[in-house]
Amino acid sequence: MWTLPNRQALATSIRATAQVFEDPRSMELLARIRLIAPSDASVLVMGETGTGKELVARHVHALSHRAGAPFIAVNCGAFPETLVESELFGHEKGAFSGAFAAKAGWFEAANGGTLFLDEIGDLPLAVQVKLLRVLQEREVVRLGSRRTVPIDVRVVAATNVRLEEAVAAGHFREDLYYRLHVVSLDLPALRERPGDILPLARHFIAEYRQRLGYGDIRLGSEAADKLLAHPWPGNIRELENVIHHALLICRDGLIRPADLHLSSLQGGARAGEIAADPRARLEAALAAYFQEDHEHLYEHLEDVIVRAAFEYSERNQVQAARLLGISRNVLRARLIRMGAIAALK
Repeated sequence: MWTLPNRQALATSIRATAQVFEDPRSMELLARIRLIAPSDASVLVMGETGTGKELVARHVHALSHRAGAPFIAVNCGAFPETLVESELFGHEKGAFSGAFAAKAGWFEAANGGTLFLDEIGDLPLAVQVKLLRVLQEREVVRLGSRRTVPIDVRVVAATNVRLEEAVAAGHFREDLYYRLHVVSLDLPALRERPGDILPLARHFIAEYRQRLGYGDIRLGSEAADKLLAHPWPGNIRELENVIHHALLICRDGLIRPADLHLSSLQGGARAGEIAADPRARLEAALAAYFQEDHEHLYEHLEDVIVRAAFEYSERNQVQAARLLGISRNVLRARLIRMGAIAALK
């Protein structure tokens, strides 16, 4: 178990201060954090939503020489696209409609400390270009200004998507990806570190009990077993909400299984795997087909595959046939039968 200095001053949410990592995988992660924290290298934290990426970023900051300076957390997906640049880099009076006064951006606010950019993959490409320049030059230019402002900021970015795929799709700049990816920290989902579940649950019980002004509340053994058996598709965020609700309805100072209202999402346990693995996504799509009553299902699936390959190849029959490993004549016959092309075309 580990703690952050003055944790209530660092964050207002209980989850952001839930400094309880006891699972072996979590301990490995903490050991890696201790190695990289003293440097000024940019850090990319990767993990599903609700796994505690901000907590990891705060721990990196707390173990660095910047610990006494500001830690600023910014969600890149929380601002309208037209305001992202102003929020990050600041603006001068009159820079745009509604800019009645000059305003420093988050980079300037975090000067000397750490700037945590959550959901970095949501940044528009135009802002990514300016962010790359800021990281390279260590200076910002406010909107409406030509004057550069020197900054000394360590950037810790986080994402719940695979940036490699975003780069391949043209949604994220490759040069920015490598600039941020100096150090990477992979944060496992809660279901992949079950040793953290009960310590976190007891931590949330203690915190919410104090907030609500309750007396002692225990987690019953059967309730603990129910928590351990759940796949936690919502990760630590879901666990916190489950415990909070349980404290509101439990009786006699004991949390029972009936007090734990758990998510019924069946696919949640494999959400990260399915998102990352094309084969898993295909299997999930097929499972949805199997649940429906399709006549001639096999032929229907063949048609879907052929049509997808044809469109992916920009309707080039030679390329589509090569993708599918069949001859052009076989592909052409299938496309004609499907009505995708005319027989005389």
